Amino acid sequence: MIDQERIRQIKNRGNIPRHVAIIMDGNGRWAKGRGLARTEGHRAGIESVRAAIETAGALGLTALTLYTFSSENWRRPKSEITALMNLLVRTIRRETQELERQNVRLMIIGDLESLPPTPRFGVRSTINRLAKNTGLVVNLALSYSGRQELVYAVRNIAEEVAAGKLHPGQIDENLIGRHLQTAPIGDPDLLIRTSGEMRLSNFLLWQLAYAELYITPILWPDFRHEHFLDAIETYQSRERRFGKVSEQITT
Repeated sequence: MIDQERIRQIKNRGNIPRHVAIIMDGNGRWAKGRGLARTEGHRAGIESVRAAIETAGALGLTALTLYTFSSENWRRPKSEITALMNLLVRTIRRETQELERQNVRLMIIGDLESLPPTPRFGVRSTINRLAKNTGLVVNLALSYSGRQELVYAVRNIAEEVAAGKLHPGQIDENLIGRHLQTAPIGDPDLLIRTSGEMRLSNFLLWQLAYAELYITPILWPDFRHEHFLDAIETYQSRERRFGKVSEQITT
């Protein structure tokens, strides 16, 4: 259950991130520590996804980006990939009605075409069903690579220059940002990574340039509402200067 009084206090303090991204790490270690198959860790992590979506919605966040499956994950054993894809299909089918009730809209970044037909169709169907919702945007990074996203952006910009639609002198940070898959929701203000690992793992490499980082040793299947709120409160305590000095922020 979400602590509504704590939610109220956080909202009263203000300075709540608009967009939070999460690297959901530690499923395999959670399962191994219990003598279970790795896929059981992924299955247990679904409850953590529910908790994150519920908390983000209660806080009034605009977007929640979840690193669901990286392009590098295709290198895992075939049996694990098959299990993950089946779990994705079942989860989307089971959760769509609840997401609709919560007024959630679904968005995908990454190479959706690389997914097998069944999960690809399921994801697209859910996106269409939730398209008219106006609340929290849940953005799933599926078959995603931060470097590949930048390659696609540069390629598209180069094609516009070659076609005479764009002058090289017009290329700036804003233009590049508009060519990224996250353009509709903007950059994250806060990145949460579970399991204590200290790396970005090829995730939103451009978009996280100014994000606050919150690293917790908690493994993803154990991550719940209170842990999300811990991250938000830590974010609220930080001073985001964007290259300025403190005096410039407070005046």
